[in-house]
Amino acid sequence: MHARSRSDSDLEVTPAVALAFAVFAASTSAVLVRWSEAPSSVAAFYRVLFTTAIVAPVAFVRHPGEFARLERRDLGVAVVAGVALAVHFAAWFESLNHTSVAASVTIVQTQPIFVALGAALVLGERVSRETVVGLVVAIAGAAAMSLGDAGEAPLSDATPYGNSLALLGAITVAGYVLAGRSIRQRVSLFPYVTVVYSACALALFVLVGAGDHAYLAYPPREWVLFLAMAVGPGVFGHTVVNWTLKYLESVVVSVAWLGEPVGATLLALVLLAEVPDAITVVGGVVVLAGIYVTTVERERRQPDVEVEADPPEDA
Repeated sequence: MHARSRSDSDLEVTPAVALAFAVFAASTSAVLVRWSEAPSSVAAFYRVLFTTAIVAPVAFVRHPGEFARLERRDLGVAVVAGVALAVHFAAWFESLNHTSVAASVTIVQTQPIFVALGAALVLGERVSRETVVGLVVAIAGAAAMSLGDAGEAPLSDATPYGNSLALLGAITVAGYVLAGRSIRQRVSLFPYVTVVYSACALALFVLVGAGDHAYLAYPPREWVLFLAMAVGPGVFGHTVVNWTLKYLESVVVSVAWLGEPVGATLLALVLLAEVPDAITVVGGVVVLAGIYVTTVERERRQPDVEVEADPPEDA
């Protein structure tokens, strides 16, 4: 399974490798957010805004006419996907104020279940028994990691309201993944993510105002962190994930995303000197085992699939 540029150069990147890279890039988000002292909604807003500022020029240079040719339905779904991503950020962050960290993270990590249901019912993607096994194993590992990291907020502190917000976060991010899988079959990467990120940034802008947070009163250090969030988790994380959605089933991408806490744990160990406990380590190994099962099953069913990078508009 190879991805070749239009020049058919010797550089080869498989979607699976690109996805692994993207998940690791997304893993940097937790450390960057921990370093930031800005409100979480403000950090999310500028992360998405700066990501939009990076990808939009590429979209208009490489695909100058594609925006005008976007079908109304695709444009609408892309906007909804962006709003769903914003709601995911807002609901998940807010859930942490009303329930335990363990409960919130465990519930939001059930998103592959909703992706699998949507993929089968809406996109017509077949979900094999082996893929389901990998999905269940990965979610179990993610839940174990969450329980191992419960710390001072035990699972018994969970509340129905906070749990409902976390569930909303899981459903909305699942919708974001499914929308990407559907539209990326017809729309080039950069035009698509430009619309999605723009809608997400606008929704987060409103949420920052609703939370009565300042838009600009932050020291230079915070702006550097906002930019780092845009480049790492934004461009190399979410944007590369959206590239892979053209070639990989939504369930595979969704399960692989459960590897983000594993990468975040490793980075926290190196950069923050946060040593994970035994339950977290075992959970991380189980997550990786589930991702492996899902990916290997996908490779077995679809060997030697060749893909091409998104071509320039004038090609």
